[in-house]
Amino acid sequence: MLDTLNFWVATGFGLGHLPLAPGTFGSLIGIPLAWWLLGRPVGYQAAGVAVLLVVAVPVCHVAAWHYAGLDHGSIVADEYVAFPLAVIGLTAARQPLVMLLAFAVYRFFDSVKPPPIHLAEYVDGGLGIVLDDVIAALVTWVVLALLLKLWQRRTLESTWHRCRWWR
Repeated sequence: MLDTLNFWVATGFGLGHLPLAPGTFGSLIGIPLAWWLLGRPVGYQAAGVAVLLVVAVPVCHVAAWHYAGLDHGSIVADEYVAFPLAVIGLTAARQPLVMLLAFAVYRFFDSVKPPPIHLAEYVDGGLGIVLDDVIAALVTWVVLALLLKLWQRRTLESTWHRCRWWR
């Protein structure tokens, strides 16, 4: 019973078994999770993400036993649990377009796995399964924070120029 429940959670309640892009479909579960966490104070967001990540390590590790210890594509709990880390503390991510951008950037880094993300896969067990997604989420957070800062600066400069023109 517990093994079945663990496998169900690890495969994103069945989304990980989809024949096309299971990681992307499984990651979709992370969007409402991130949205909910963003409505909480940053400390609660961090604590919530930390708890989810700690729980995801053994969940993914046990599920990997079904696939000879491999990070099989159907194991997507690591993706949907790590995604909220990509937007933690970024209140602008509660806007649908910003959340969509965060999701797209996160999926890019998680799929392509540029250095140093791909190195995390070599860590044994469930930690390695989750760690590459954590690093992809952290890189996404940096990219998103920079883009939001640039957008804010551009908006402020545009507003300042319009105000100055009227004087």
